[in-house]
Amino acid sequence: MSSPSAALRSASAKPPKAAYGVLGAISVSHMVNDMMQSLILAMYPILKGDFHLSFGQIGLITLTYQLTASILQPVIGAFTDKRPQPYSLPFGMLSTLCGLMLLAFAPNYGTVLLAAAFVGMGSAVFHPESSRIARLASGGQHGLAQSVFQVGGNTGTALGPLLAAAVIVPFGQASVAWFGLAALVAIVLLIQVSRWYAAHHLGPRKGRVPVAAVSPHSRNTVLYAIGVLLVLIFSKYFYVAGLSSFYTFFLIHKFGLSVQSAQIHLFIFLFASAIGTLVGGPIGDRIGRKPVIWASILGVAPFALLLPHADLFWTTTLTVIIGLVLSSAFSAILVYAQELMPGKVGMVSGLFFGFAFGMGGLGAAVLGVLADRTSIEFVYNLIAYLPLLGVVAALLPKTKRD
Repeated sequence: MSSPSAALRSASAKPPKAAYGVLGAISVSHMVNDMMQSLILAMYPILKGDFHLSFGQIGLITLTYQLTASILQPVIGAFTDKRPQPYSLPFGMLSTLCGLMLLAFAPNYGTVLLAAAFVGMGSAVFHPESSRIARLASGGQHGLAQSVFQVGGNTGTALGPLLAAAVIVPFGQASVAWFGLAALVAIVLLIQVSRWYAAHHLGPRKGRVPVAAVSPHSRNTVLYAIGVLLVLIFSKYFYVAGLSSFYTFFLIHKFGLSVQSAQIHLFIFLFASAIGTLVGGPIGDRIGRKPVIWASILGVAPFALLLPHADLFWTTTLTVIIGLVLSSAFSAILVYAQELMPGKVGMVSGLFFGFAFGMGGLGAAVLGVLADRTSIEFVYNLIAYLPLLGVVAALLPKTKRD
């Protein structure tokens, strides 16, 4: 017969249960946040016509909101590792809402850039802290939690073009303001999430002995691995920036599609990316992060190389495959990095979200200028080689899950 103390030890050894309600709320809020960003992306053909913009100016819009988020996220993540700010989440969504309202009534290109900056600031506040909360609510299933969190964002990104085709194209720029209602719903959800975070993880800690988190690798190995991961993020997001920012223009120019039809094709690609995101994390929990990272980026290369030469049917098919496979990488990369640097969830999340945003913004700006000087087809042929950088995943050190 086991003693009471043995039973107590057994009970305390049980892994914590996942807080699926919190994960769901964070995922829905992520969907709204990234839908706002995607609305900007989906409005590019409209903004280009209304304000007579070049491809370079279109790329600068992406650069503005991505670079704002890129610079601020690592700073905010490092700060909240030391001083958690659970109630910052609703304020981040409020900044995104302000950006959306500015975009709806922007009278000129400068105001569009200001609106993009507000959306970038909202994302900078939202991503590091919400990623930490997803990990805390995971019940130890870190890959699954990050995938649930990420699939919300990717679903929101996918919805942007569909909503633009259904609402913004027929009713005009000002109709963007109606999507502010979704941001208000997300603010209410985030207030509830903030209360859960404050009550369950920031309450009194009497009797708890803090345990220093120790990385399984040496400092040099960690820095080297982080460098390799950033190369992979560069290849993924520079490619995605070129593919998504100019996909509608590519379809309109090459196949003569209408703006609405091109938006629906963009939705198909982005929705495939959302589905792929949900798969990557749980697979990484089972077979290890490194195989998922390796297969998801390098595995896209053959399809990326074929894409610029395909007809409309195969263009759609190839972008679905690319979206499914490539999007499974980020959750695995982020959790892999968090395991390399335990105890620094906010800083790691901020660094990787920030770098991803920065590469996306820089890619859109550089490739926009290049498209002005050459052609969209030339840009698509050039970026097709980026997924080949996935070969550097072989240089990553093994973790306990690999």
